[in-house]
Amino acid sequence: DATIDQAVAAAQSENAQNWAAASHATRLQVIFKLRELMIAKTDELAEIIGREHGKTIEDAKGEIGRAIEGIEFACNEPQVTKGEYSRNVAGNIDVYSIRVPVGVVGCITPFNFPIMVPAVMMTMAIAVGNAIVWKPSEKVPSASLFFADLLKQAGLPDGVFNIVQGDKVAVDAILKHPGIAAISFVGSTHVGEYAYQTGTSNNKRVACFTGGKNHMIVMPDADLDAAASAFVSSAYGSASQRCMAVSLLLPVGEATAQALREKVVEKIKQLKVGAYNDPTADYGAVISKESKQAVLKAIDAAIEQGAELVIDGRDYVHSEFADGFYVAPTLFDKLTTDMDLYKYEIFGPVRGIIPT
Repeated sequence: DATIDQAVAAAQSENAQNWAAASHATRLQVIFKLRELMIAKTDELAEIIGREHGKTIEDAKGEIGRAIEGIEFACNEPQVTKGEYSRNVAGNIDVYSIRVPVGVVGCITPFNFPIMVPAVMMTMAIAVGNAIVWKPSEKVPSASLFFADLLKQAGLPDGVFNIVQGDKVAVDAILKHPGIAAISFVGSTHVGEYAYQTGTSNNKRVACFTGGKNHMIVMPDADLDAAASAFVSSAYGSASQRCMAVSLLLPVGEATAQALREKVVEKIKQLKVGAYNDPTADYGAVISKESKQAVLKAIDAAIEQGAELVIDGRDYVHSEFADGFYVAPTLFDKLTTDMDLYKYEIFGPVRGIIPT
């Protein structure tokens, strides 16, 4: 709590107040410079993300590209902050509205996109004049420090951007601190529900973006080769550790299901699991030992509940990193809606087919 108090005090400092009062041009100079630095430092940042997160370098660079797009959107800040004016609404009375910074924004971000989510979440908040107290995932702390250094190099005044490394204790302090006006959260559904309830009960504006369980429906007249490629790419990329990943395949009709399954299985068997810096790897390790154990538990549960195990990735061992948290692609068929694999998000490379 004392660390959060210190961070909030910095975010309420004279520097932060001056930033809120600064002109559009002044603030945008920093945002434009940040974009230039992100582009110049892409290789270095991708190495940091890959080494700490486990995703491949190519995947990390893709994430950085999305982060840069988020920064570019923040360059639109003058349009976003425009107010409204209504003339003569009643008896020579004119009405106008203006948009002003809310103050200090608490940001809580997940491990799976160590730079994209923070950049998209916070760059616009900074551009419109807010100050930040950021709690990144404790599993990937290094990218946050690198990003903070880039903001410093870009000319952001001290106090506007503050990082507190930690776990639930830091999250709770952010959610309850009276000096924080708004909360932005991305993470699991369970924690997101807690963050929303706690933050709003402490009179904060709260935006929570949580987990996903995504279905891909394939009609009989679809291009099955394209459908299979799209499914495998979305389903297993980044070791399936992303809420946008397709987790359930729903082919319509028995003939479609049979033909599509054959194509999907063929493509899955071509996937390579490897170290983050292996240029031939399609995806890397899951984030932690606990994550791997949860994925293996989900596979066991699906088997016990009667799903057909088509491809089993439990026994994969990397030739160089035998202790790494690797799980090979796993596929189930004949899922039903009462099975856990259907109902819950599995943050790992385990996907399912549902006959329709």
